[in-house]
Amino acid sequence: MVEIDPNEYEIAELGPKIKDVDDREELEAMLAAEEAGEDRPAVKTLIQSRIDKLADDGGDGEIDLEEMGMADLANAIRSIDDPDRLRDLLAEEEAGEDRDTIKQQFENRLESLEGDDGEADETATERRSPEERHPDLDHPTEDKQYVHALEDGAYRDMWVYCETQAGELIDVSKEMLGKARELMDTYNAEYDEDERVVAVLVGDDVERHADECIALGADVVVYQEDPRLERFRHKPYTEVFCDMARSADHPFGREKEAEEWRDYDEPRYVLFPATNNGRDLSAQVQAELDSGLASDCSGLYIEDTVISNPVKTGEPGTKKTFERVLHMKRPDFSGFEYSTILCLDNPHREFHPQGGSVIPGSFEIPGPDPSREGEVVRHDLPLDDDWFRVSVTEYDQLDSGVDLTGNDVVVCVGRGISADPTKGVELALELAETFENADVGVTRGIVTGSFQFDGHVEQYTHEERQIGETGQVIQPTLYVAAGVSGAVQHKVGCDESETIVAINTDADARIKDWSDYFIEGDLFEVLPRLTEAVKTGELDVEAVADGGTRPRTDGGRAETTGDNGDADE
Repeated sequence: MVEIDPNEYEIAELGPKIKDVDDREELEAMLAAEEAGEDRPAVKTLIQSRIDKLADDGGDGEIDLEEMGMADLANAIRSIDDPDRLRDLLAEEEAGEDRDTIKQQFENRLESLEGDDGEADETATERRSPEERHPDLDHPTEDKQYVHALEDGAYRDMWVYCETQAGELIDVSKEMLGKARELMDTYNAEYDEDERVVAVLVGDDVERHADECIALGADVVVYQEDPRLERFRHKPYTEVFCDMARSADHPFGREKEAEEWRDYDEPRYVLFPATNNGRDLSAQVQAELDSGLASDCSGLYIEDTVISNPVKTGEPGTKKTFERVLHMKRPDFSGFEYSTILCLDNPHREFHPQGGSVIPGSFEIPGPDPSREGEVVRHDLPLDDDWFRVSVTEYDQLDSGVDLTGNDVVVCVGRGISADPTKGVELALELAETFENADVGVTRGIVTGSFQFDGHVEQYTHEERQIGETGQVIQPTLYVAAGVSGAVQHKVGCDESETIVAINTDADARIKDWSDYFIEGDLFEVLPRLTEAVKTGELDVEAVADGGTRPRTDGGRAETTGDNGDADE
């Protein structure tokens, strides 16, 4: 018989009843009673949370390595403050089931207790290396069996990998230089430093881009050129970049002469373009330098941050301020939120450079300043023939495609044009032509659908004009979405637009929630009226409604009728 029968209480009444119950057996009996009675999930969760809280607080102090589950063991281990007891339990685990995950929990807790900044106190044993902790570790890459992070490394500057294609700097390289210049100017003022923007060029005949990189914001340009580097290849490009990044006296680098232009071990920050080649290179470089990577970022800023995660602070329940952290903002998988990725050191592990790749079109291309001065440094890493075992003997040059990122206005059409696909594209083109710098885009539903288009508009419906997570990411001043329902994948491609105007017959279309202006109406009727309004400077559209969630300046709501068919994914 339990003292408190949960079946006799509503959940609101039960919470205050059990908050002071410290007997785990009593709580487990209550849980069993609820399961045998009303079996309410919310009540069971409430009771279980109290049981877990006791485990976090140490409970009755008993730890059964064989009977406790992995989660309970992890919670219990984090509550132990006695290093000797941790060592005894670790020895018991090694003599018993010998589970790597549980042993790692013990070792992490011991490390967090045995002194600050990795220095053990009088009773602590010396912290073991990865090789000592994992003598039987089998890693698929033989030359990288164990991590080789620096200890007390010196880090400075922001490095930008400036990718070239067909011998020319691509736009995202220029965008990153401008953003890096802005970031480091703010950084130097905030922290009273004099750190620089370093442009990295790798390829054949790339020195000729050095002056342009300096004009766009670089203080230093480091380059290596060789005819064999004409085309991007994983191994040589990774080796060259990492050799550039490591100082002359780097413990894990090659022997080379000291470089007069730098006095640090590795870069503080690195940026790569989120292109096909840039994504490949960024992942391999950051892995080789034993740091982290935030992929496909669209926002960057540097500031101090306070973290309470015990993995980073070394001690549960404490907070630690990390200085000069590069905050890397990227769209998450839902598209409705943005995640900010941080690359932070552990108590006994440094993660530098802090690195990320940047989605093309995320930043403005800066105006070049020909009067800027900078230093140009030639890098000479001997290239191993084994790095070039694969050679390109024949290739086709693809068309450059359509770049929508530089337009002030983009008119996009989706599945809503299904009633007359060719006419729908024609109307979008007519509206775009009324602006000085505008173009037409499409959704994935148009690219993958079975629509039939006449020849004169068919070219505007190809994948190269697709906007969204798997297409282009754009930031125009005005984005007009006609017949687009507003799937999360599409939202990723246009959410940073200054003003979004959506047209759809469905009053509940998802795009309404994240547009500035929502026009409930038939796109075949609305687009011509918008085109005429732009030409004449007079707008008389009855069906304007508040988009709901985005900041806006004006707007009302009225109803119109129309039937433009399907909504786009």
